[in-house]
Amino acid sequence: MTIDYLKRSKPEAEKAEDDAKVRASVETALADIEARGDVAIREMSAKFDNYEPASFCLSGSEIEAAMQKVSDRDMEDIKFAQAQIRRFAEAQRSSMTDIEVETLPGVFLGHRNIPVQSVGCYVPGGKFPMVASAHMSVLTASVAGVPRIIASAPPVDGAPHPAIVTAMKLGGAHEIYVMGGIQAVGAMALGTDSIDPVHMLVGPGNAFVAEAKRQLFGRVGIDLFAGPTETMVIADDTVDAELCATDLLGQAEHGYNSPACLVTNSRRLATETIAEVDRLLRILPTAETASASWKDYGDVILCGSHDEMLAVANDLAYEHVQVMTDRDDWFLENMHSYGALFLGPRTNVANGDKVIGTNHTLPTKRAGRYTGGLWVGKFLKTHSYQKVTTDEAAAMIGEYGSRLCMLEGFVGHAEQCNIRVRRHGGRNVPYGAAAE
Repeated sequence: MTIDYLKRSKPEAEKAEDDAKVRASVETALADIEARGDVAIREMSAKFDNYEPASFCLSGSEIEAAMQKVSDRDMEDIKFAQAQIRRFAEAQRSSMTDIEVETLPGVFLGHRNIPVQSVGCYVPGGKFPMVASAHMSVLTASVAGVPRIIASAPPVDGAPHPAIVTAMKLGGAHEIYVMGGIQAVGAMALGTDSIDPVHMLVGPGNAFVAEAKRQLFGRVGIDLFAGPTETMVIADDTVDAELCATDLLGQAEHGYNSPACLVTNSRRLATETIAEVDRLLRILPTAETASASWKDYGDVILCGSHDEMLAVANDLAYEHVQVMTDRDDWFLENMHSYGALFLGPRTNVANGDKVIGTNHTLPTKRAGRYTGGLWVGKFLKTHSYQKVTTDEAAAMIGEYGSRLCMLEGFVGHAEQCNIRVRRHGGRNVPYGAAAE
């Protein structure tokens, strides 16, 4: 392969060192939450958010008061976005059907799609209040039919963020908490004296939130590993540097460690994009954050062909992948590892993040190799069942089952089959023998 890095992010060893520090901090915090519950939550909230309310759970009147602070235009925009997200989630839900098939005469197999019974939705709100994350988690869980949905976001300027609270309430949250970071996901997953634990955690967050979810997995389910946002632009000379630089910095502004990567087969576009990024950083209001991400986590990868671009993109498995080439549909057909694709220069990641209707909670750190993003199906568990309705079927399946159990040495298993053979087939199979 003729791959050349014209710009490279900081070494993987340094990134791994950062990850190790995060792991240790999260482990200590979760142990404290499990040991001291509400007391630990209150101390962490005071330390990290300077917030100590009488109750972290908002009352109905507090929710109403927050919603009253949202302007008419913002309320209209929130409702428009939720309508798009709901429409797509409902279409996805309708594609998931319960089934029952008669595989043999008298043998019925099926499955049912059953909602997770309680879900905790985390909505980031530190540097930027992520209103859209409430749509993506709370509303989608609601469409799935989850009977208990709790949602939590950190305070902003010492108070609940009105637009986030509004989005949570309109999305269908049953309980709304004002907590951030590790203490929020820890409280929802582990439970405290005042918070009943949930069965599943969902939602994006910073490196500490993502690591907390990873450590809590097993105690509860999680949607996916959704850490600091990543964006990749796959582009050839059909587009210009301004468009590429804008799409890269539009996601790099998320945080100080948000990877942004250009993959191209055009040296001209690569060098011009680097220069355009430098120009935009001089005028971008969020340049302090975006420039840190670009410096430490930005890559520009020059490839020799579209095939090499495809191979690099599949290997890196970025969260957001913006494709702007002369063969966008070819990338759609051949990409297999990513969070979400944004095809063509008219499309952009920001619309996907906020309003267009697809879900913006997506896999990061190459998790796109084994999972897709959050969607209505993540809140549904597919459970199988079986029933045998005739004597003939019970005896026939039982004979096969008996012999296959004995093949593995499971005598007790075989007897489960044999007793059905004796009762429904009229054949006397000796205890501990295989049905002939």
